[in-house]
Amino acid sequence: MIKKIPVIDLKQHQAVSGKSGNRDTYQPLRTIFANSANPVEIAQGLKLNGADEMYIADLDLIESLGHNINDIKMINTILPVIFDGGVKNCESFEFFLDYAYKIIIPTETIESIDEMRKIFDKYPKERIVISVDVKNDELFAKHLDLNLSEFKEILKELDPNEIILLDISGVGTEKGYNEKLLEEFGDLKEKLIIAGGLNKDSLVELESLGIKKVLIGTSLHSGEVKLLD
Repeated sequence: MIKKIPVIDLKQHQAVSGKSGNRDTYQPLRTIFANSANPVEIAQGLKLNGADEMYIADLDLIESLGHNINDIKMINTILPVIFDGGVKNCESFEFFLDYAYKIIIPTETIESIDEMRKIFDKYPKERIVISVDVKNDELFAKHLDLNLSEFKEILKELDPNEIILLDISGVGTEKGYNEKLLEEFGDLKEKLIIAGGLNKDSLVELESLGIKKVLIGTSLHSGEVKLLD
């Protein structure tokens, strides 16, 4: 069975939801796992329903508008957190290690490939997840002047245990997975965690293609997709 890793985004100490990465328009999350958008309550609800880890993005940290780091630390005592705080360099990666069990290196925010290499040289792969952030079928990266195929060569060199393939354009849309993107990274299939716009049908298709893990937010919180089905 394909593993579904629940997703929440945090903004000003609340779980929020939105579409296609338009962070200014995000609203408090409505979820079947809690009666409020309180992230700690949602984590408790997810654990009661069989979750054994969760993905959290701190949108305030990513946008340099504050942080929700203490909420992350609390949630990590309930469920192990795979954390996206917008790592920029080795120093920020090291700081986040005290708050979550796996730290994401996103292409959106990392300052250079050299900083990525430093992290891999210094820390165990078990605590590192690379997020390949994609928008409109192109690598989304503020500081990297690379296209998707060039970045894929870097991934092969670093050989991470886990790679999130995040189609930002699909987030919150439930339109299904990006077939073209998955095809491009097909030779790294064993390491991939697919994310962005997944629905019930796409999970069946991805499982048939040999994908073992997905990140799932909107369709899980609405109840359309069950955590353990």
